[in-house]
Amino acid sequence: MTGKERSPRLARLSRLVPGQGAGAARTPFVLLVVVLLGSGLLTLLLLNASLNQGSFELSKLKKQTRELTDEQQQLQQEVDNYSAPDALDKRARELGMVPGGAPVFLRPDGKVVGEPETAAPDSGR
Repeated sequence: MTGKERSPRLARLSRLVPGQGAGAARTPFVLLVVVLLGSGLLTLLLLNASLNQGSFELSKLKKQTRELTDEQQQLQQEVDNYSAPDALDKRARELGMVPGGAPVFLRPDGKVVGEPETAAPDSGR
């Protein structure tokens, strides 16, 4: 091989080997990739923290709902106990009320149906 043949061949091969300028051209790309990966990881971390906070809030609200449902059932049972006929009769007697006896009705024309009588204290109970 002569010197003239080596020159074009060396010129072609030297283009394949990265020089000083190639490393500088890669730096912005590498920085861009690192910044994108870092911001992606940070976003993922913030999203995960937000989901965890929502999960804790949800479990707290479920517990509160369970407690309020239990309290509502207890209060409903208490109302049912006070509404029972025996409980109403006992409470009415404690307040001094007496049974009214047979009912008497007043018709629209003014006629009274039934025999009105004064309610007397019931000594049977």
